[in-house]
Amino acid sequence: MKISTRGRYALRFMIDLAQHNNGDYIALKDISSRQNISIKYLEQITSLLSKFGFLLSTRGPKGGYKLAKAPDAYKVGDVLRITEGSLAPVACLETEKNICERYGECKTIALWEGLYKVINNYLDSITIDDLLNKAEPGSFVYMI
Repeated sequence: MKISTRGRYALRFMIDLAQHNNGDYIALKDISSRQNISIKYLEQITSLLSKFGFLLSTRGPKGGYKLAKAPDAYKVGDVLRITEGSLAPVACLETEKNICERYGECKTIALWEGLYKVINNYLDSITIDDLLNKAEPGSFVYMI
């Protein structure tokens, strides 16, 4: 699994909204400038996040975006699943019911299911608020 720029930029975008939240809407051009991400790319990200109710938006001179909920209500895993799609390490785990013809005899499926569970549990244990307020190198080391 490799997280694309879309997923990484979406997290930066959400953190920026949380960090600069003063109740007003924040213009994309301001976020673009602070994060060094093109407005065009941010528009793609905002479209996805808005579709899932993560953002509030308004048009006009004081238009822009803000988080629909408090930063601690957004799990990193949810943001990444919206922007990346499935976080499954192998294709056969991308659907809710595994339809692989080899599932019953697969000697590696337990490995992949375990890895998938760790990935989801880890990413769902961290919020945008955690990233904003607690992120330091090594601060999110996952202990099994």
